[in-house]
Amino acid sequence: MLFSCLRTGLITGVLIVLPFSGVIAQENTFAVSDEQMRALGIELVTLDAQPETAGARFPAQVVLPPQAEQVVSAPVAGLVNQVLVQENQTVTPGTPLLILNSPELGELQLTLVQAANRARLAAQAVTRERTLFQEGIIAQRRVQEAESAARDAEAGLIQARAALELAGVDATEIDRIAANARVRSELTLTAKNAGTVTTLYAKPGQRVAAADPLLHLARVDQLWLDIQVPSGEASRWSSGAQLTVAGGLEARILSVSPMTSGAQTVLVRAQLTQGAGQLRPGEFVQAELSDAAGEGWNIPLAALARQGEQAYMFVRAADTFVATQVTVLSSAGQRATVAGALKRGDRIAVSSVIALKAAWQGLGGAEEE
Repeated sequence: MLFSCLRTGLITGVLIVLPFSGVIAQENTFAVSDEQMRALGIELVTLDAQPETAGARFPAQVVLPPQAEQVVSAPVAGLVNQVLVQENQTVTPGTPLLILNSPELGELQLTLVQAANRARLAAQAVTRERTLFQEGIIAQRRVQEAESAARDAEAGLIQARAALELAGVDATEIDRIAANARVRSELTLTAKNAGTVTTLYAKPGQRVAAADPLLHLARVDQLWLDIQVPSGEASRWSSGAQLTVAGGLEARILSVSPMTSGAQTVLVRAQLTQGAGQLRPGEFVQAELSDAAGEGWNIPLAALARQGEQAYMFVRAADTFVATQVTVLSSAGQRATVAGALKRGDRIAVSSVIALKAAWQGLGGAEEE
C-alpha cells in the first residue's frame, strides 16, 4: 500500500514537470518527498573529501624473498662442539657461527696433502724428463708420459681443494694445509652474508650428518608482501604500481599471478620500499591500491543499484532523486570505490535503494499504464 502510494506520487510529481511522453522513460530524475523518505526509511550520506586511504584494502602477509634467506648446513658429518651465536642476533660476513669437530674433515685434508705431494712430484718428473730429452738420453715419449701424469696429478689436487672449499674451509687455510701437511679436525663455520639468526637447529654435543641444517639466517630489511586479491579486482593491480600499507609504509607490485586459486583470489606479490624494518615475516597487514586518477569515492556497498550491466547511485536534489551512473573501481567487504559525475557535498541514498530503484523504473513503465 505504501509503495503504491509512493509510486503514484512519484509518477505524478514527474508528470507535473514533464509532459506524458516517451521522454519520461529516459528521465533519471524522479520526485520523492521527505515524508515518503521517512516512511521508507531512506537514509542519506554526504560525500565529503576522500581520505588518503580511499582505495580498496586487502590482507597481505609479510614474507621473506628467496634471496634474503640462508640455511647454514653441516658441510661434513661431525660433532657440534660450540655454538657461537644466539637467536635474533645480527651477524655480518665472516662472523663465526659455530665450531664443528669432524673426522671426515681430517680425511678430506689428508686427501689434499696426498694430492699436493703427487702434483709436486709429477711436476719435478716433467722437468727431469725434459732435460734428459734435450740431452738426447731418452725418447720424447717419456716426456709426454710425464706431462700426462702431471696433468692427472694437478686435476686430483683441484678436486681435493674443491672438496675442502665445499666443506667450508677458506682458500688461505687450504693453501696452509697443502704446504705444511698439518691436518686439523676442527672447523669453524662463518656467515657468508649479513643477516639475523632466526632459528638455531644445532646444540653443543649434537652429532650431525652432512647437509643437516644448523641454523637459519634472514635479511629482515628486505621483505615482500603476498596479497590475496579477488579475481574480479585483479585487472587493476599491475606490475610497478605503488601500494600503501597500514602504518604509513609503501610497497611496489612485483608480479601478479596469472592463476586463480580455489578461493577465487589472485596472488599479488609486492616489495616493501619504505618501512620494512617496522614489520616481521609472518605478520599480516592491510595493503591498499590507491586510485590512480584520484577520482574515486569510497561509499557503502548498499548505496549501489544495478540496472543490467550498469551501476547507479541515487543522489538527492531538493525534493527529487537523480539516478546517477557510476563505475565501480573496486569493492572490499561492505565498501566500494566508485567514479562518476559526483562532487563533494552530494547526498546519496544508502538504504532502501531497492525501493528507489523500483520507483525509478516505474517511470519507464508509466507509458504502458
